[in-house]
Amino acid sequence: MTSTGQYIVAIDQGTTSSRCIVFDADGRIVAVEQQEHRQIFPQPGWVEHDATEIWTRVRSVVTEALGRAELTRDDIHAIGITNQRETTVLWDRHTGLPVHHAIVWQDTRTEALCRELGRNVGKDRFRRETGLPLASYFAAPKIRWLLDRVEGLRERAEAGDILFGTMDTWVIWNLTGGVDGGVHVTDVTNASRTLLMNLHTLEWDARILESLDIPAAILPEIRSSAEVYGHAVGELAGVPVAAALGDQQAALFGQTCFDAGEAKSTYGTGTFLLLNTGEKAVNSYHGMLTTVGYRIGEQKPVYALEGSIAVTGSLVQWLRDQLGVISTAAEIETLAETVQDNGGAYIVPAFSGLFAPYWRDDARGVITGLTRYVTKGHLARAVLEATAWQTREVVDAMARDSAVTLTSLRVDGGMTSNNLLMQTIADVLDVPVERPLVAETTALGAAYAAGLATGFWPDLDTLRGNWHRAAEWSPRMDRETREREHRNWLKAVERTLGWVDQDGPEA
Repeated sequence: MTSTGQYIVAIDQGTTSSRCIVFDADGRIVAVEQQEHRQIFPQPGWVEHDATEIWTRVRSVVTEALGRAELTRDDIHAIGITNQRETTVLWDRHTGLPVHHAIVWQDTRTEALCRELGRNVGKDRFRRETGLPLASYFAAPKIRWLLDRVEGLRERAEAGDILFGTMDTWVIWNLTGGVDGGVHVTDVTNASRTLLMNLHTLEWDARILESLDIPAAILPEIRSSAEVYGHAVGELAGVPVAAALGDQQAALFGQTCFDAGEAKSTYGTGTFLLLNTGEKAVNSYHGMLTTVGYRIGEQKPVYALEGSIAVTGSLVQWLRDQLGVISTAAEIETLAETVQDNGGAYIVPAFSGLFAPYWRDDARGVITGLTRYVTKGHLARAVLEATAWQTREVVDAMARDSAVTLTSLRVDGGMTSNNLLMQTIADVLDVPVERPLVAETTALGAAYAAGLATGFWPDLDTLRGNWHRAAEWSPRMDRETREREHRNWLKAVERTLGWVDQDGPEA
């Protein structure tokens, strides 16, 4: 069945809410609907979602978005899915009911299990095959926890009665019929975040499954990111479900970072930076994750390195809420513009240790280089520079891992409205920084992949042509200043290390 509709529907199933966005052939937004779902916290460090509630919300936002745009299923050419990654749900294939709340990517209940599973090798036990450390972040330890803790579940799983999925799989299964013929699939980007897929074969790794005691019968079929998995039932009956991408990979695709060396960075509370490394899975020895960027149909997969920064937007919130230096986040730019530089002050926001590329949990935040000359304007500038220098450190680590040189950085997320920050990032990276016209790059990536799979868009070049720059910042800082400031930043980072005694309370 070929759909002749003029629009693409993207379902964005996120950590706090589910959204439906309708796009036209130019990649422009026609309608948006969004609904939040509950965050469930049974114990400290535990985070759960009700997968049934999420599916109800997904159906609702689709109905409302179509209604808002005055469209029917006949107007829709294809459906693409993007999702919060790693969040894990197991359900009964006969009833369609989850056996337990979904365990969210943020959940840390499996930390002790991960240490136990690491045996004498530690967190790198499966890194060569999966590109990932053995950590509570990923899906496999969550699956194992459920199999061990939910009474009778392991027996039901081994009998073939239980299905596993990340949220893309759960949504697609329900969207295509659920207990009445629902398709049980995932895509390579989401599979690459389970700790169970071999990055090189793009198949479930039998040795890892055996090591973790997870039955293969529960696993979905791994498919590409852009192909027709099945057709929807219900309100969108007959429309092809034709794409799935984890949210950060979807943003990479939506930013049309299709060539090696192209990268996108999403600036929110923290920051996720993904660098396209082409058809080569690059092992990281500098604190990055190796992941699948996307795969189009039968083409070779495209890989990426991913770096995460814990504190970027939340540092601005800290300046506002804890210190009261500003009253709104937007004020930081105005305050920082009152001075020409940082006055010699540097802020390293290691509030709960340092993430990539250091991974030091003994670090704590510092403000250093203070003199009587320093004003709150200088501190505001130092706050913005902290985000820029942390970005630089991730980019440098990726360059050491991959020998791929960054050519430009495409940005999205809430912090990109700060023009001074964007200029500062361009200065410290010494590459252009580009912000797109359509800010919803995650949903757009899912729409692009679905449109590509169904002939709505003919090729990647057409998608590149759809990408329109809203703003660009070119480097203005001279090399000598950049290198001096970088040295000072690294000196400031050194001051954060070793603050917490490993065998005692904080100093």
